[in-house]
Amino acid sequence: MMAQQYTWLHIGLGSFQRAHQAWYLNELIKSGDDAWAIAAGNIRNDSEHTIEALLAQNGEYVLETVSPHDEREYEVIRSIKKPIRWQADLAPLIEEGAAENTKVIAFTVTEAGYYLDSRYHLDQDNPSIQADLKGGHETIYGIIAKILKKRMQLADGNVTLLCCDNVRHNGERFHDGLVEFLTLTGHLDVIDWLKDHATTPNTMVDRIVPRPAEDLPARIQQQTGRIDQAPVMGETFIQWVIEDNFKDNVRPALEKVGVQLVDSVIPYEEAKIRVLNVPHAAIAWAGTLQGELFIHDSTLNERVRQAAYDYVTQDVIPSLGDNGIDLPQYRDVVLERFTNPHIKDTNQRVAADGFSKIPAQIQPTLIERYRSGARPEATALLPALFFVFMEQWHEGRLPYTYQDGILDEAAVHAMYQSADPVKVFAQDKALFGELADNADFEALLREKIEEARTFLIF
Repeated sequence: MMAQQYTWLHIGLGSFQRAHQAWYLNELIKSGDDAWAIAAGNIRNDSEHTIEALLAQNGEYVLETVSPHDEREYEVIRSIKKPIRWQADLAPLIEEGAAENTKVIAFTVTEAGYYLDSRYHLDQDNPSIQADLKGGHETIYGIIAKILKKRMQLADGNVTLLCCDNVRHNGERFHDGLVEFLTLTGHLDVIDWLKDHATTPNTMVDRIVPRPAEDLPARIQQQTGRIDQAPVMGETFIQWVIEDNFKDNVRPALEKVGVQLVDSVIPYEEAKIRVLNVPHAAIAWAGTLQGELFIHDSTLNERVRQAAYDYVTQDVIPSLGDNGIDLPQYRDVVLERFTNPHIKDTNQRVAADGFSKIPAQIQPTLIERYRSGARPEATALLPALFFVFMEQWHEGRLPYTYQDGILDEAAVHAMYQSADPVKVFAQDKALFGELADNADFEALLREKIEEARTFLIF
């Protein structure tokens, strides 16, 4: 008798998913557990070259991992059994999501892809959200709403919706955004169904995965003999922590391959966001101002590294307190990971989406330090660096194209053309929440922007 076969649908078939979740599922398959297979596709038509390459290779590709000491390993990943071609109505993706044997729908759409404001409500002014409120499917909410509508017709439509992005309390934030979206579109029946038939666990994901280097296919062919048009690379380090709240407990046996299934993700999530994600972005902004193009060069720049180190040491560790994680050790491990010269992670990739990262990842530390009676000088330097970084963007002087899913170009240009750009920046509630009304915070930001300007060498 053949064992039950399940599908894990992943929306957002990018390098990170293929070097992270797909690797874990591949480990299960290697162990002899082949009950789960991945189907994957995209909401947007921007990665079809990868899809076509995967289809031509039977879904297989090579993952290269590399340590800071240039220890490289090559592995064929075979867990993506069904790459899904993009089409305008997303019908193949919706059909896969609505299949009864699809029991997990996971997604990686980046922080900006949740379109949440500083109060974690949907940004209804965003054109993509507006399009989806009118029946479109440009966002994760639009596509999931259409999938759930179809799943309601199944005899067993129960499903786990698994957010795999660096959003704090990501499962809860996605759930609340989805419910708000369904309310605005009048799909109250889907909201009622959601309560009994789906879960949205919180997760924490971690592996540095740069855009594949141009010479990666040639290196893989030389090392393995395989011709691969869709390889990926990542650092050796990998971690995945998931709140063990899968619907009906139907899930792969991920704990057998190193995934941490826990009651609460929060301690891991907070440590990762504040000790890894925030310094990563800050190093990219500051390193760019210092004329660097790669994360490892920027981290090896003593002044840039010190800014990241001071932020964690002076503000994050006091904010998080004793959360069961050795935070000083974690800080040092993270900064060492950033110095890996073989990953060749770019400042351009990591600097992206600053307008989402500041409210989601930096604002909480600023607010907590103020509430505790401390003046968060080390943390305030980070948005100050972003201000100077974006000033260079405004003047057309960045060495690369800045990418941001919620960038309002006209508003940013208007800010720098105003009589007092720092005031406009400091009083932006979308970025700084309650601190937008704090006179001392504005004064602190002015001080730190002057300091940030001294990083600028071009």
